[in-house]
Amino acid sequence: MFDGRDPIYLQIADQIRGDVLAGRLAEGEQVMSTTQYATTFRINPATAAKAFARLVDEGVLYKQRGVGMFVAEGAQDRLRELRRESFFAERLLPVLREAEVLGITAAELVHQIGRGAEAGAPSAGAPAANNGGER
Repeated sequence: MFDGRDPIYLQIADQIRGDVLAGRLAEGEQVMSTTQYATTFRINPATAAKAFARLVDEGVLYKQRGVGMFVAEGAQDRLRELRRESFFAERLLPVLREAEVLGITAAELVHQIGRGAEAGAPSAGAPAANNGGER
């Protein structure tokens, strides 16, 4: 499961962010404990705890003493906004720069986006697939 180049705690945090963003973990829902996470995925409990602490610091999770960790209210909206900012800065702007170098007009780009939507690409309102997270 954890086979990327990033440290495991970052991969865990990315997985949980993706689950919150996609709605697989709802706001207020309890998440697996660090011990359960460590046992299930055969990792060091400290690694899971580091991922959870990072998500608490980001406001994605909150800890209820003696009960466990839960998805914070507004977490999905915050993650969506961060992911949108990242999408524009890291993906779209480089594409636009390359299009300019290639002489591709805005009209051509809009046309191609429309063709992509017709070919089965998700609609603007559809949730995006989980393919990583913020780092």
